[in-house]
Amino acid sequence: MFLGGREGIRMHVSDGVISVTVAVVTTAAAIGLIAYSTKGIKEEEIPKISLLSGAFFVSSLITIPIGPTSVHPLLGGFLGLVLGRRAPLGIFIGLLLQATLFQHGGLTTLGANTLLMAIPAVLIYILAKTFTRTPHFLKGFLAGFLAIGFAVCLLILLLLFSDHRYGDGTFSVVNMVILAYLPLAIIEGILTGFSVKYLYSVRPTFFEVLEKK
Repeated sequence: MFLGGREGIRMHVSDGVISVTVAVVTTAAAIGLIAYSTKGIKEEEIPKISLLSGAFFVSSLITIPIGPTSVHPLLGGFLGLVLGRRAPLGIFIGLLLQATLFQHGGLTTLGANTLLMAIPAVLIYILAKTFTRTPHFLKGFLAGFLAIGFAVCLLILLLLFSDHRYGDGTFSVVNMVILAYLPLAIIEGILTGFSVKYLYSVRPTFFEVLEKK
């Protein structure tokens, strides 16, 4: 995450924002999550993972101005519904390309950024498999909204573990993160809701991971 300058508040954590200890721990955790994501992967799953990795890569580069700052879409909820436990792999690929090609985020914080966006996607996948009879639009809305909510909570914990001063004051980094991403959570929830409803009507097999046991 970066506060100030032209980029404003972004979910991507930049190099130097978190402590070395947090960076090492999150990198180790991200390796474990990616290993879980790739276990038992089948060849026919690769095209869908590649497609969604590209969509995530592009959407996360889009900047949306909100007041004095800016945010960007995450697509975590949508990836969770479509890729299931493969979502961390797609997210990692997108983040790696962003960090190496556009210096978007950082290489030392690649593990932290992967966790910030992959854990919410996996949680959405688990919840969606639990609440199978939820209307399609509502399922999509909750997926988009909650994914950003989960990511914001993880980001706040990450920042506070690195330096408690991120939470000091009325205009603290933590408060600015919450204010900046609340409107985006609502917007992404609505867009994800319509996307999921439409795709279910024309190609329900797109969400086949939710039907597997």
